[in-house]
Amino acid sequence: MSDNGEEVPRSRQVSRLSELADAHVEAVCPETEAVPEDPPAGAVPRAEATDEIAAARREFARVLGEFRRTAVLVPFDEQDSLWTADLNGVRWICAFSDEEALARFAEARGDAGREWAYRAILGARLLDVMVPMLPGPGGVALDAGSTDGRLFPPVAGIVPDEVAVDLGGTGTR
Repeated sequence: MSDNGEEVPRSRQVSRLSELADAHVEAVCPETEAVPEDPPAGAVPRAEATDEIAAARREFARVLGEFRRTAVLVPFDEQDSLWTADLNGVRWICAFSDEEALARFAEARGDAGREWAYRAILGARLLDVMVPMLPGPGGVALDAGSTDGRLFPPVAGIVPDEVAVDLGGTGTR
C-alpha cells in the first residue's frame, strides 16, 4: 500500500478478544523455562486444559452446524433492512430462534407494542450470503439480549474466508 508514492505499512486491527486470548495463552503456557514443582491450588494441569479447550471447540462446532441447518427469525427495521446492531466495529445481524425469543427482545427494547416484520432465513444463508453484504466486518447474534444467546463472529470457519477478519479480510467482498 502506498501513500503519495511512499510505502505505508499495512496496519492490522487487533481486537480486545485477541489480546485476551493471547493473555490466556501466556498464562497457561508461559515462555519461561522455570516450571514450578508444585502447581498452585486449583490449577488445571495442561493436559486437562487442552482437553477442555478441545471439548469446547467440538461443542461450538456442533452448535455452529446446528445453526447453519436451522431457519431462524430475522426482524426487519423501519427501512425494511435486516435488523442489525453495531458493537466495537462489528455489525451484528440479529436473529432469533423462535417468536418467543423475538418477543423478549422487543419487550426489553420497549418496542413490544409495535408490529415486527420478520422472515425465516437459514443460518447458513445469513453467514455465507448476508454477512458478506454488510459494510465492514459482520456476524450474527442469535437470541440477542438473552442469557443463552450465541455470537457467530466474522472469523474463519464461521463466515467466508474473504470476509474473515482473522485472515486479514476487511469484512466485505
